[in-house]
Amino acid sequence: MPPLEHIMEEDRTKHDRRSFLAGLLGAGSAGVGALLAVPLVRFTLHPILARTTEKSWSDVGSVDEFQNIDAPVKKLVTIDQRDGWRKTVAEKPVYVAKDMKGELIVLSAVCTHLGCTVPWAEKEKKFICPCHLGMFSSDGKLLGGPAPRDMDRLETKIEGGVLKTQYQFFRQLTRNKEELA
Repeated sequence: MPPLEHIMEEDRTKHDRRSFLAGLLGAGSAGVGALLAVPLVRFTLHPILARTTEKSWSDVGSVDEFQNIDAPVKKLVTIDQRDGWRKTVAEKPVYVAKDMKGELIVLSAVCTHLGCTVPWAEKEKKFICPCHLGMFSSDGKLLGGPAPRDMDRLETKIEGGVLKTQYQFFRQLTRNKEELA
């Protein structure tokens, strides 16, 4: 029979080898796990880190076609949107009208109450929201109903005889016009 000390030293050596191999296995597993996690983290964080779509100018129409209007004219503008990984091209309705000074303005067709699309009612000579009967004048001023503010005016410019607008989304149910990202 081997002496007791020799058996204990042999056990200690086996234990040290097992500890070393277990540590090596643990470190290797952690390394492989970290490597596999990198694409997952990038996939998860991409929408947060990615740049959103820059505001762009959309053509509304020739300035000449709006010179003699006496009521708002509905037009569709094309906008590019980028939501995370998706890029979509959408058409949004806007109204071209004249303000009290006779200058061209572009109004968003989205109701400031709950976001319904507001049509121009030719017979009544005002915008009437079909959802909750909010009413707006031809230049977008609030006349009555639950809407908290006037219709939202969009930024405009005239370039080369073409009326252009910068389509934006605004928060509903607020007294002040707040742009959404």
